[in-house]
Amino acid sequence: MYNLTDFDAVLAISRRGSFRAAALDLGMSTSALSNTIAKIEGQLGVRLFNRTTRSVALTEAGRRFVEQVTPALKDIHEALDTVRAQQDVPSGTLRINTFATAGREILAPLVLECLRRFPQIRIDLVTEGNLVDIVAEGFDFGVRSENLVPSDMIAIPIGPARRYAVVATPHYLARHGSPKVPVDLLGHACIRTRLPNGAMFRWPFEVEGQPVQVDVDGPITLDEASLARQAVLASCGIGFFMESDVREDIAAGRLVRLLPEWTAPLAPLCLYYPSRRNPPAAFKVFVDLARELARSARQ
Repeated sequence: MYNLTDFDAVLAISRRGSFRAAALDLGMSTSALSNTIAKIEGQLGVRLFNRTTRSVALTEAGRRFVEQVTPALKDIHEALDTVRAQQDVPSGTLRINTFATAGREILAPLVLECLRRFPQIRIDLVTEGNLVDIVAEGFDFGVRSENLVPSDMIAIPIGPARRYAVVATPHYLARHGSPKVPVDLLGHACIRTRLPNGAMFRWPFEVEGQPVQVDVDGPITLDEASLARQAVLASCGIGFFMESDVREDIAAGRLVRLLPEWTAPLAPLCLYYPSRRNPPAAFKVFVDLARELARSARQ
């Protein structure tokens, strides 16, 4: 009468507190997830969730159900992992959580390379600014700066040290001149960036070995690097990016790099994951590919 996916759906909603967020995690539509819950509630003869237009919460029966079924589901999934570990051809879906810039950096050398080598694998790559608990949120892997990786995770550095880049177009610099030191930015139009928590991003520099942050001002505030890049390319002002996001523009002469001596190296990106006793074959080959990428970065 019951499918394993039905129980996974209940746990996903309980974990996320939202049908929409849980549906995204499960790779299904919100309406399909709602129908799944209605079906299992009908079969059980009891409501598992109290739903309003603004919130979703477990009923008392739902809370007890989740508490009792979670350990059993964990055992079942571990048993399935044990079987999948014996696959001759790696298959299945890997879920990865990262942030947008890192997603762009790992897409070609890691994600697309994995899909090229192992066509039976599917990858669900989720980018978000906030740091999340990848285990609690149902992800197989996370990708973050090395200094942000939780201490209880296994981490693989997958790239060289990274740097910020301050850039502007030749046209903007011809009209307004170039800043010589970070404080000069206060006299320029800058593309401001809003962080996921709503705070304004202060541009970090290193002056004589000491960290300095500059609270720039400018005509536009954005929250996504690709939009900020468009604004800078339109000569709207000076922008602050990860070097990887504007490297091709600098090489082509569309953008000029500014203040390079004040932007210190950053920690490398790391692929990280929790220890698993019997990881599926897809999980193992992805880890192997990450280690291969790490070795090539050191050479």
